[in-house]
Amino acid sequence: QVQLVESGGGLVQPGGSLRLSCTASGFILDYSVMGWFRQAPGKKREGVSCIRTSDGSTHYVDSVKGRFTVSRDNAKNTVYLQMNSLKPEDTGVYYCAADLCGGSYTDPTGVWGQGTQVTVSS
Repeated sequence: QVQLVESGGGLVQPGGSLRLSCTASGFILDYSVMGWFRQAPGKKREGVSCIRTSDGSTHYVDSVKGRFTVSRDNAKNTVYLQMNSLKPEDTGVYYCAADLCGGSYTDPTGVWGQGTQVTVSS
């Protein structure tokens, strides 16, 4: 089974930017879509954005539209999430997942990374 590893999280001030990466141990083209999710303390894991690996078409939840950009590099088996104009409410653990786009999960199953913490605070 493929393994996913996220990186790029950290502490950033409101209005700042971060770029997250999700690298797969296998081919991301084996999956139709790669998704980014986030989980704030005490809340469900919720979809933020996703990208179709074949043609690069994208989806965003309304709260991040115009601020976040998802992209992929199939040759590197890596998916990125560029996050600009960050807000405190963007704080949470960010996960990538294979073959999932959107939705919210209390007890997620499937192929997930270990997550990377993003904290937006002054």
